[in-house]
Amino acid sequence: MNLRIPGPVTIPEDILDIMDHQMIDHRGPQFAAIQERIVKNLKTSFQTKNDILLFTSSGTGGLESAVVNTISPGDSVLAFVAGEFGERIARLAATYGGSVNKIKFENGQGIDSERVAQELKNAPNTRAVLVTHNETSTGIMHPLREIAHAVRANSDAVLIVDGVSSMLTADAQIDNWGIDVMVSASQKAWACPPGVAMLSISERAWKANANCKTPRYYFDWSETRNWLEKGQTPFTPAVSVYYALDLALQKILAEGLQQVFERHARIAALTRQQAKTLGFRMFGDERYASNAVTALFAPEGVDTEALRKAAREDYDLIIGGGQGPMRGKIIRVGHLGWVKEADINDCFAAIGHILEKVTA
Repeated sequence: MNLRIPGPVTIPEDILDIMDHQMIDHRGPQFAAIQERIVKNLKTSFQTKNDILLFTSSGTGGLESAVVNTISPGDSVLAFVAGEFGERIARLAATYGGSVNKIKFENGQGIDSERVAQELKNAPNTRAVLVTHNETSTGIMHPLREIAHAVRANSDAVLIVDGVSSMLTADAQIDNWGIDVMVSASQKAWACPPGVAMLSISERAWKANANCKTPRYYFDWSETRNWLEKGQTPFTPAVSVYYALDLALQKILAEGLQQVFERHARIAALTRQQAKTLGFRMFGDERYASNAVTALFAPEGVDTEALRKAAREDYDLIIGGGQGPMRGKIIRVGHLGWVKEADINDCFAAIGHILEKVTA
């Protein structure tokens, strides 16, 4: 199967194999050593000296933990939204009582850092800023460095970034750019199964946490940090996913972060080139084209859902469809994780055969 969706991703065989290992005592020294290695290597991967916390959950669980640990009911929140996942984190904040002001950008466009700066000047009491780095629903990667600079230059608000699908696919300098909470998840470019959310947490975010009035239990940061210092987790962790993440991080750092970023950029460029050759058009502003997923309008007269169905049934090729208002209008081709040029070539060779049939 050629799995070309923006997560979960195909997992390398050696990472799959290590998950077959027998369970261990998650309160014992062996697990403590694995977790310590994971946290150390995640700090390198996140380019941060901040605390790293892990939760057995989806990426959305990690985002919920960011909200409930930093935003109190009634707090003023600015959410910069340009797609379905931007909408999701804004809903999370509103669900827990945040006073959320959504600043919406057109789907397919990049978030304008100058607009971010102006909105913060207009709302000096803002306590938290929500941004999705890579919007998988539109294939757009927002200019995070410029956005973060605008936030830090105009506010002391906690900057919470959904980096679930962006981490490793492009540079994200947590400390240098002043990002307070960055959230990612194991099933994306880390090339592991779903099950572990990871967060980096700054001193500013911890100060917000100390004053946060929102109830939390499973996702309590302070409790999780206390157990981490003992080499444990508050609740039963996804031990097999920890095995996978431990090995995956060693492979990633052996390759080198810069090389990982460059590989994702190279594969993304190949995807766009192959798509254009077959008559597809980019959805959105190509200046902000994602290194994780490419969103495409099909050639004139081609039904995107019929295309996806034929790819799945005839070629064992799984490609994503549109979400929200883009449903039925675009396809999305994922290219994050341990993707090779051959995977992309095979993907578009199959799509080319399908187009020959439907346009004959």
